[in-house]
Amino acid sequence: MSALRPRSLTWRLVGRLAGLQAIMLTILILLVGLAAIVLLRAGLLLNDYEGNTVDTLKDAITRDATNELMLRQTPELSALRSEHSDLWFVIRDAHGHQLSEGTVPSEFAPIASALDHVSEARLRWNAAEPSPPAGLVKWVDTAAGRIQIMTGTYGHLSIWRALASTPVLFVNVILPIVVLMTLATLVATPFVVRHAIKGLGQAATQAERIDIDKRGVQLPLDEVPIEIAPLVKAVNDALGRLDKGYERHRRFLADAAHELRTPIAILSTRVSSLEASPEKIRLLEDVTRLNVLAGQLLDLQRLDQGTDAFVAVDLVGVARRVVLELAPLAFAAGYEMSFEHDDEAVVVTGDQTSLERAVTNLVQNAIDHGRRRGTILVRVAGDRRIEVSDDGDGIPPAERDQVFEPFHRLNQGGRGAGLGLDLVQSIMRLHGGHVEVDQSPSGGACMRMAFPTAEVSENGASAG
Repeated sequence: MSALRPRSLTWRLVGRLAGLQAIMLTILILLVGLAAIVLLRAGLLLNDYEGNTVDTLKDAITRDATNELMLRQTPELSALRSEHSDLWFVIRDAHGHQLSEGTVPSEFAPIASALDHVSEARLRWNAAEPSPPAGLVKWVDTAAGRIQIMTGTYGHLSIWRALASTPVLFVNVILPIVVLMTLATLVATPFVVRHAIKGLGQAATQAERIDIDKRGVQLPLDEVPIEIAPLVKAVNDALGRLDKGYERHRRFLADAAHELRTPIAILSTRVSSLEASPEKIRLLEDVTRLNVLAGQLLDLQRLDQGTDAFVAVDLVGVARRVVLELAPLAFAAGYEMSFEHDDEAVVVTGDQTSLERAVTNLVQNAIDHGRRRGTILVRVAGDRRIEVSDDGDGIPPAERDQVFEPFHRLNQGGRGAGLGLDLVQSIMRLHGGHVEVDQSPSGGACMRMAFPTAEVSENGASAG
């Protein structure tokens, strides 16, 4: 199989079918030829062939140095003379040269003397005599030119003469049949095969629609060939098992997130009751991170049901609420907090709760990795972008794609589970947008949530 062009099933079937036809036809020809040889040797086939003597004389006739007619002593002529002592013939050309042997039967003597007036004839002793006739008169083409032969009918068709006619039979009869069958196979078989595997193409089209967000898809079996049906059934069974496994996994995450919210809330209350100290600030940051993570898991589980519940959402309002909620935590960690927006309202279509979680996660990420210095800026641009910038060390260009991978952390000793940015990216994909990493003017990190500007987002939800 070529690495550049995989072999086509259709043309593999066509090639094998054409090859099989050629092999079967060859075997058939060989069997027919073998049977003919056996029958010829047994004297059961063409035993009454009337042209043997004419054929033998035609092959033996030639001319001598004086242009007179003569006979070469061929094996067939020698055999004919030895088997038939009464052999007779008259050979002549249009110029009066003549060659004869034996005694012409008295009944045919008048004809022998009047050959100028005879073109071809089959001579019988009487009209009721069965085939073959007693004699023949025939003009034939030979090595000596156009010759007229009058002779009796002796012998039968020899095996070698029968085999000598095989190439002519092959070229005139068998080869055209082979060519026509091959052309018919090359033209008709692809249509037949494509029609036969049409159901497989439909199954492949359906398989292209399978996605993590579109579960419950099954490949159609209606028009799939019976030989391929077990494979399609096995794929459907595998899809069913994957759907069940995914559903168990989804329920586990949802249940775990629900169960975690209660102990997180209790922990937050207890930490808040502690006396002010650097340790209290770090504990509050950890509790906030856990609360954000549990909330995002619940949001993703809810959004997994589809985008039918999307509504108009004001990005300015979303960012403002997140800034007001996390500003005390940022101030306690040693940051300044700033909020900017180009317009009073920037509206997109989406899920407000999950978008708030995404912005919260980016701000939380800035608090964790901003080196506890400078300003955390949240900015809403008029072209449907939300940017969260800090004055930390930034993210190296080589690491910017990897930070969105689950459980990936720039610093192995850093805080967090490495799930935050992956969850933000999942939320943005559900909204037809994306999240990207850039550098802030101060050299720190700038995380940008970009929403689609078209009327319809990639996942089919209106972009507002």
